[in-house]
Amino acid sequence: MPRRSNARQAKIALRKAALADNLKPVRPGESGGQYKPLTESDIEQIVATVYRLLEEIGFADATEHCIETCKAVGAVYGDDNRLRFPRSVIENTLNKCCRELTLYGQHPRHDLKLSGSRVHFSTAGAAVMIADPVENEYRESTAQDLYDMARIADQCEHIHMFQRTCVLRDITDNKAMDINTAYNALMGTTKHIGSSWTEAEHLEETLKMLHLVAGGEDKWRERPFMSISCCHVVPPMKFTEEALGCIRVAVEGGMPVLLLSAGQSGATAPPCLAGAVAQAWAECLGGLVYVNAIKPGAPAILGTWPFVSDLRTGAMSGGSPEQALLSSACAQMGNYYGLPTGTACGMTDSKLPDFQGGAERAYTLACAAVAGANIIYESAGMYASLLGVCPESMLIDNDVLGAALRITRGIEVNEQTLGFDVIKDVCLGNKGHYLGAGQTLEVMQTEYIYPELGDRLSPNEWAEQNKPVLLDKAIARKKEILGGYFPDHISDELDAQIRAQFDIYLPREAFGRNG
Repeated sequence: MPRRSNARQAKIALRKAALADNLKPVRPGESGGQYKPLTESDIEQIVATVYRLLEEIGFADATEHCIETCKAVGAVYGDDNRLRFPRSVIENTLNKCCRELTLYGQHPRHDLKLSGSRVHFSTAGAAVMIADPVENEYRESTAQDLYDMARIADQCEHIHMFQRTCVLRDITDNKAMDINTAYNALMGTTKHIGSSWTEAEHLEETLKMLHLVAGGEDKWRERPFMSISCCHVVPPMKFTEEALGCIRVAVEGGMPVLLLSAGQSGATAPPCLAGAVAQAWAECLGGLVYVNAIKPGAPAILGTWPFVSDLRTGAMSGGSPEQALLSSACAQMGNYYGLPTGTACGMTDSKLPDFQGGAERAYTLACAAVAGANIIYESAGMYASLLGVCPESMLIDNDVLGAALRITRGIEVNEQTLGFDVIKDVCLGNKGHYLGAGQTLEVMQTEYIYPELGDRLSPNEWAEQNKPVLLDKAIARKKEILGGYFPDHISDELDAQIRAQFDIYLPREAFGRNG
């Protein structure tokens, strides 16, 4: 038993040793596209419907700037006050739009290259409540919660970027909330950040802050490390004035834009999944025309986020199998168009981390990943179909995301991985197993991924370690991070400059610094 225990401890120590990035079993941007819920004929029919939606129905409520800018590239504004896009306008846009996009981190090691079917995971959401598994209750989300979740995401290897997870319910002024949302995320993570703004003026003010952080407007434009998540449409097929204003400021200001269509099937999108996919793509392509009419080639992500209704109640059902299908189909369409594409998966209808939550998160986001979505938003921490977010769950979900990315990576088949000589040596050498084979040790960390919090103990070992509970481990890890991890990539001097120009709500003590 001592020999067995020593050998096991040695393997554990080896497994925990830091690996170079190029040796890790999964890395940001593993290529998906293996799962194809749509046939070629399906895609052709959806594309034809998308063109008809844009040509024959078009969009209501376009702003004057949007109308004039899009008319200049061939759009038609009708007597019924709807802006329509002939097929030629869409094709011209597809010829000049950005197809390979880099989302820059505040630190270059977190840069994300969006092209082809490369897959990345992100948080997202506008949860108004925190799901608290310690107290087994929900409470309103605060500014401190957002900063804390940014810090947690910064410590999760498989959460590749941090998009705003919750609304700052303790800040009632919309402008202050928008600016503080961006600030808290900036302070909490060195990864790329996504956020939202309610009005263009708020975004203009935030850009001044981003210029400070970057070291000047020119440095910001070279490496824009924050993107805007912009619901430019209110489905079905209706633009929103405030969002179009934000798009204009973002594009002119060098900020990447997530063009977000979030129709809910059976409510604001067609009840049949094919129709929901077609409408989502039509709405996002309409936004893409506007972006490229402002500035050809401006960085934009097609955020096709159709959601699912439980048609018995009309409530959203983010953890449904139909959500997996919708998101995967939208990802497949993104690969067809060859455009940077984001979708939403990994949400759950459960209220707190439990079997339902884990199952719904895993089967929805794994499908979207293997389908090749460039960014899968809402992939960690979201509960009650986006009404709540659980910080502890982000740590548990990090394991799920790593596993999903490993599935996405697939199996490499070559002479080395087939291992004929290894099999021959074990069989003809009467060794009986591969535990001592050199190849086994070599690929232990490069071929296999291991959970950080998940339990693989035997029942006896589990009992010997006082029967650890996954959620308890996540709670302890959260306390460890929030008690001692305070990113310092923004210096005290720079922070003082920001605070001198903007109304920052969180005290410096919240960032592990002196008052």
